[in-house]
Amino acid sequence: MPGHSDQTPSGATLVRFETERLKAHIRGALVEAALSPWQRSFLLDVLSKLEKYGSRARLSDKQLLKLNEILGGDGTRRQERVTTSRTTRHSGRSRFRTPSFLSRRIRWWCRRFVRDAVVVVVALIVMVGLVYSVFETGPVQSFFGVAGTSSHVMGPVDQAFAVTDGDTVHVAGERAGTRLVGFNTPEKFSPQCEYERKLGERASSRLRELARSPNLQLTKVPCACPAGSEGTDACNHGRSCGVLRVDGRDVGQILIGEGLAVPFICEGNRCPRTPRPWCRQQS
Repeated sequence: MPGHSDQTPSGATLVRFETERLKAHIRGALVEAALSPWQRSFLLDVLSKLEKYGSRARLSDKQLLKLNEILGGDGTRRQERVTTSRTTRHSGRSRFRTPSFLSRRIRWWCRRFVRDAVVVVVALIVMVGLVYSVFETGPVQSFFGVAGTSSHVMGPVDQAFAVTDGDTVHVAGERAGTRLVGFNTPEKFSPQCEYERKLGERASSRLRELARSPNLQLTKVPCACPAGSEGTDACNHGRSCGVLRVDGRDVGQILIGEGLAVPFICEGNRCPRTPRPWCRQQS
């Protein structure tokens, strides 16, 4: 037509060129390759589509994958360029290669693997934290008596408890621990010297050993606190108070007799200054 160029755009030329080369490879495979009946039928169908629609022919990712299996790398690489040119023509923007079915499946499995790995790592962290807390507070021990519905109900307790340190246990289900009364053991969490820390570890280990006895009883008793403050931070840091007996004997007396604790006696609603003589003994 007047005023119009008879030249074909370079993009369309490239599409036709690649389509013709793909058709040539298919014809060559039909002549030379040892094909199964299904492969021959598949190539004939693709060839028919290319001859009918030319550069406008559309092949699915599954069809491209099958072409790659039958023709080898040449067929797929050429058809990928056909797909690239076709995508560029429709988008009017930069050329990109359409992801194949296989590559999409690989990316999907990678994302799933990463997601599952994150879930496993989080679960392991939670499990390690639980195991650490159990070993830090000592093994859970059983005991007997009448159940109390509150951490500050006086009398025998029948829930399991764990040893926190040489003079403190924690009853299962309670918010705060239970301070054993009548004695004080060296601190292992905030010691004033290394000797106190080591002695505190020994006291904790000894209490755990005593708590393995089958004849064990924990009894809640009133704390030496001002009236109305029981159960608050103003009274014993929110902890309840108790007496732990093994074979009828107070564990505090056992630890004192073994040099792992000292007497700590409160009267009424007052307690003396907490005795901590262990570092002074080493100076």
